[in-house]
Amino acid sequence: MATLRVIFLSSCLYLLGVVNAAAQCAMCKATAESATEHVDKGIGEGLNAGIIYLMMIPYVLLASVALVFFRKKIVALFRG
Repeated sequence: MATLRVIFLSSCLYLLGVVNAAAQCAMCKATAESATEHVDKGIGEGLNAGIIYLMMIPYVLLASVALVFFRKKIVALFRG
């Protein structure tokens, strides 16, 4: 039981320390490339921030649902 607690806490700390990923879809890449031709270099950072924002929403919703359904087991895990 203690090892499960250590694994859970270490995975939570790992997820908090993850560096922002910079990913782009094909359409976003095309927009960013055309923007650099027109000397608008700030659009790439905005696109990456928007992609990260849209990517996080399903994970936050899934984590919220998991917390609602498994809250008794999570509380029992920390009480030992």
